[in-house]
Formats: sequence, C-alpha cells, structure tokens
Amino acid sequence: MTDKTTQVVTRFAPSPTGYLHIGGARTALFNWLYARHTGGKFLIRIEDTDRERSTPAAVDAIFEGLDWLGLKGDGEVVFQHSREQNHKDAVTALLKAGRAYACFMTAEETDAAREEARAAGHALRSSWRDRTPTAEQLQQPHVVRFKGPLDEPLLIGDAVQGEVRFNTKDLDDLVLLRSDGTPTYNLAVVVDDHDMGVTHIIRGDDHLNNAARQSLIYTALGWDVPKFAHIPLIHGPDGAKLSKRHGAQAVGDYAELGYLPEAMRNYLARLGWSHGDDEIFSDEQAIGWFDVADINRAPSRLDFAKLGSVNAHWIRECESERLLGLVTGALRHRGQTHVDAPETQEVLRRTLPLVKERAQTLVQLADLVQFALIERPFGLDEKTKGLMTEETVARLKRLHETLSAWGDWSMEGSDMVLKNFLENEGIGMGKVGPVLRGILSGGHPAPDISKVFTSLGQAETLARLDTAVFL
Repeated sequence: MTDKTTQVVTRFAPSPTGYLHIGGARTALFNWLYARHTGGKFLIRIEDTDRERSTPAAVDAIFEGLDWLGLKGDGEVVFQHSREQNHKDAVTALLKAGRAYACFMTAEETDAAREEARAAGHALRSSWRDRTPTAEQLQQPHVVRFKGPLDEPLLIGDAVQGEVRFNTKDLDDLVLLRSDGTPTYNLAVVVDDHDMGVTHIIRGDDHLNNAARQSLIYTALGWDVPKFAHIPLIHGPDGAKLSKRHGAQAVGDYAELGYLPEAMRNYLARLGWSHGDDEIFSDEQAIGWFDVADINRAPSRLDFAKLGSVNAHWIRECESERLLGLVTGALRHRGQTHVDAPETQEVLRRTLPLVKERAQTLVQLADLVQFALIERPFGLDEKTKGLMTEETVARLKRLHETLSAWGDWSMEGSDMVLKNFLENEGIGMGKVGPVLRGILSGGHPAPDISKVFTSLGQAETLARLDTAVFL
C-alpha cells in the first residue's frame, strides 16, 4: 500500500458528538501504527462542522482517550469548522468547472424526485441539474449539489476490501453546501484531507460508500485520490454489532476498569490484524510489523478473556514505581485517601510484587492488596471464628513466640520459619493455614502465608496475631 516516493500521511478524524469509542480507538491506532511503520505523519482532525451536536466536553473526551492510549498526533490539531472558507472555495471551483449546480427544489419536490428516480432505477437527480439560474434566483435560498457522471462504472481500490465496484447511477447528486451555506460532510472531508496532504485514509468500512462519492469529488477538483483502507467493524463476543449490552465501549471505561494503555494498544492492534501467531508484542514490534494489507477483511470479535490475559502480561511487565502509582490512583479513586501516606506506600511496595501475578486488571490488583491495608482493630469473619478452638489458640500463641524471636523477615526467611514451626508442631499447613490467613487478612483475599508475612512485616504480623489470640 505504500508509495515509497511519497511520505505517508494518515489521519484520525472523529466527530465530537460523544466519547471516544473503542472502534474509533482502534482506527486511530491503525493510522498511528501505519504512519510510524512508514516513517510518515499521523494527523488528528476534529470534524466539528455540526456545531449543534459537537460539544467541548466531547472534544475533551476524545483527547483524553487519545492521550491515555498514548497516540499523539504530529503537528497541530485541525478543527474542521475553522476551515469553512476553504470548503466554500472548493465549491466555487466546482461550480465554475460545471461539476456542481445550484438546486432550488423544496423538500416536497426533493422527496418526489427521489421516488421518481427510484422507480427509474437510479439515484436522485435534481430538475435543476442542467438549468442555469438567474442572478435573481441565486439570491433565493438554495443548496449546491455535486454534478457527477450519470451512469458510469466506478472502481475503488481498497487495501483491505480489494476492488470495490460501484456505478454512478446509484450515487445521488449529493448536497455540497446546505441552504444556510454550511458545507456537508463529504465535501469537507475531501477538502481537508487534500489540504492536509493525507495520502492514506484508514477508517471503518461503514465509510465505504462515502469513498465512492469522495473519489468523484477528488477527480472533479483535479486532485489525486488518496489510497483507501476500510477496516471491518468490531463486533461483540456474540458476533453482533458492538453495543452497550456488551459492556464497556468508551476508552475511558477501559481505563477505569483497570486496563493499561500498552495492553489496550497490544490488544486492539491484534483485533483485526495479525503477525503470524504473535499475541503479545511491544509497540516497537507492532510498528515494525504493521501493514494495512495484513488487516483481516472479516469483522473481529471483542474477547474480554483475551484482553484480560494481555493486560495481565503487561501488569507483570510494568515498572515497579509506575505500578505503585497506578494502584495508588485506583485505591484513591475508591476513597482510600490514606494510601498516599509514606508508610502505606512502603506496604504497597512490598505487597505488589507478591500479588501482581494473580491480577488481570488494576482493579483486581487493588482488591488483592486490601488485606495489607486494613487498619486494626478489625473483627474476625465467622469462618475464622469457628476455627479458633483452644488447641488452635494455644498453637497460635506458640507461633507468635516463634515469630517474635525470628530475625530474618525476608521471603525465604518467612518460608523457613513457618516450615520449622510446622515441623516442630508435627502438623501440616492445613492445621494452621486457614485460621492464620483469616486472622492476618481480615477476611480479604490474600496470597500464601509467607507472602502475607513479607507484605505486612514483622511488627504488623505480630500485632494482628496479638489482636486475635491475646485480647
């Protein structure tokens, strides 16, 4: 798909009418990857010509999603509404070239003409197509329509879909300028992509019909038509079009659910594109491997189990201090303000390496460290209370004495002291493990006992035992 004589320029051009959808995020990623792969540019344009539906909050949500994903554009962001004069200038050029015309049909006349055209086996053609309005008529409200070929084959070469055939008789004389003088989508997109130097348009296959209309406008203006790549949409796990019932849709939702941006990039890249059987790969590998020609033509299915597996890998790979900050943020989001205290940060530093292997998300990881963060005094759960027989209490007191005298509180040392204690008592872990876990964890999920010792430290371990067996 790459023309090596021309620098590749891709773009991501969302409409700011809502959040950044997961499908839009993948489109942005594919554009970013292809630009990086070819040494080109990745541009961002906000298509906000619909001023009523475009909101500042939606614009902010799009940038927040892109920032979280780590997809930075090259150069200034383009806001489409600010380029309205460029769009109008292009229409003036089309009018002069006889490739556009003023149309004065009313809404009722347009509906009737559409029905008549449908009966005749072609798309809408205005009765004004070959008429020359007077200067006085041009002062009246009217739209400007594109004057395309009436009945000609049209072939769109697509890097994903292959050769897609259209016929211009099925394409209506689309409106370029509305009666209030504002440009329409298909016109604005063509002008902006041309002026921004976009060479490759990578977008969802729901835009495939637009490619036919837009290619005609390019040709009418005497401009080169960019290379197209229309990628299949993302479906839910059941194969149906992705919707709210499938769960998280917005990029921000995935951030709040505890997924890492590098995991989302990894997973989304693999969602519809592949490099052999590779499932886990770095950004550098993805950039080196990515080619639009390798995108699958069939829709891909969102698989939360696979996403969780990918995220678990990147949690394990995450640098320690960064992971600490991320989990601290997740805990703070829950209202646990004490997590910023230096002593709590130290507990988390000890605990995270011990439990991160069991987590698929930051939310799960925040759950897995709760046992280390609970503050005394806390009560025993009913299951643990039921295990507190006289024999067990006596044994725990002896364990307390052993632990108090133990000097090596490392992981290996914790394993050793526990092993020695069990041998001296002549029992297996089953006799003391469940009750000890309940006492030390406050009923929260917790790792192996020796890891709990390491996480809590000697003083807190003994204090929790004290609370259970001496008070």
